[in-house]
Amino acid sequence: MSGAFTPSVVESIVRLGTWMPFVPVTKGLQYFLKVTVSEPTARQKTEQAGQAYVEVQTAQVEALERNPSESPKDEPKGPAVQQLSVDGALVPLVKQRWSEVKTLAIGTVGEPKLRKGELEVHTGELSYFSRMTDHETFARLATVETHRRGTETAGKVCAVNDGAVWEQEFVDLHRPDAVRILDWGHSSEHLGEVGPALYGVDTSATEVWLKGQRHELRHGDSEMVLADLRRLRDELAFEGGVGLGAEALKVVVDNLEYLEKRREQIHYAEFEQAGYPIGSGAVESGNKLVVEARLKGAGMHWADHNVDRMVALRNIACSDRWEEAWPQIGERLRAQVREHSAARRAKRKAAKAVLVEAASEMSASAQPVTPTRQAPVAVLTAPAEPAANHIEEQAKAGPRRPAADHPWRHMPIGKARRR
Repeated sequence: MSGAFTPSVVESIVRLGTWMPFVPVTKGLQYFLKVTVSEPTARQKTEQAGQAYVEVQTAQVEALERNPSESPKDEPKGPAVQQLSVDGALVPLVKQRWSEVKTLAIGTVGEPKLRKGELEVHTGELSYFSRMTDHETFARLATVETHRRGTETAGKVCAVNDGAVWEQEFVDLHRPDAVRILDWGHSSEHLGEVGPALYGVDTSATEVWLKGQRHELRHGDSEMVLADLRRLRDELAFEGGVGLGAEALKVVVDNLEYLEKRREQIHYAEFEQAGYPIGSGAVESGNKLVVEARLKGAGMHWADHNVDRMVALRNIACSDRWEEAWPQIGERLRAQVREHSAARRAKRKAAKAVLVEAASEMSASAQPVTPTRQAPVAVLTAPAEPAANHIEEQAKAGPRRPAADHPWRHMPIGKARRR
């Protein structure tokens, strides 16, 4: 790395810039390190480091694509049970625009523990990968993290997501045989839309119905919940579906279709009995921790090309992998300096070659000039007075005195001499 700062100061700038806005970064560096850094410099150093890590990870993905492992033994070893969840969060861009940053959260699933009469499954060792791009590109680039965490070799992978189509396509690419689980919070919310449509908002009948249906969905038979929704749909349709009945019918139909499309993903009693997680809180909290905590501050609006740079740094910071990743960033920064120097030399060399070639072409195309005869022209000049004779005459004449009206005689210094 080149510049006016030592490598340790550069790392301090980038690490602080990963966690907080750039103005506080400058104040922190001044207070703790007695180093003066401007806000634009802090921003530049941080974004350069982020771009370096984006390039490092992209190169790793390309290397995996060129040389895929021939045997599962060559892959990093995954845990017995792994959770994989993906989701998106909106970030503010310049010119009053918003765009989605997609995030992958991977964790190791621990043994289930009984708490308040219910089994709880905790997922630890979380790591993240985020990018602002389309879902196909995101799925491809995320290979760098699924490979590192051993997703292909994990004993069982639980893909807990909110049911979006692109999330299922992500799972298809990285672990097609994963146990697909619809996030419990989302299925519960869909039931929560049906109750008020049938029995009114904030009524005791709604509360009783929801409590019974949610308990059955989580601890009993999910097929019974679907059957009850079908019965309600048929009853409303038989009644003619007019007025409030038509609105209730639409709500029941929409939510029934949503859950039926994911009927294999809502067997929560079986999942909990097997020790699998049923919530996608790992990635939802990742959205807040990794993306929103740094990129959605007051008054922040990001240039498109800087979003990936920042979330790449946030990934390693929030995954507690800074010490592992920073040497790679430093090496890439040094390589960038070498590449830029080589590019400048090549540019100068090319420009010089163009000039030499142009000069050669001009020389080759130039026509020889034939001199023409001209009549001699006589030039009459007065004979020069010998310099030696002139000097001798001045010496004989002696020193010259200024005339009576010479300006020198009117100056004070001249009057003083006459006195």
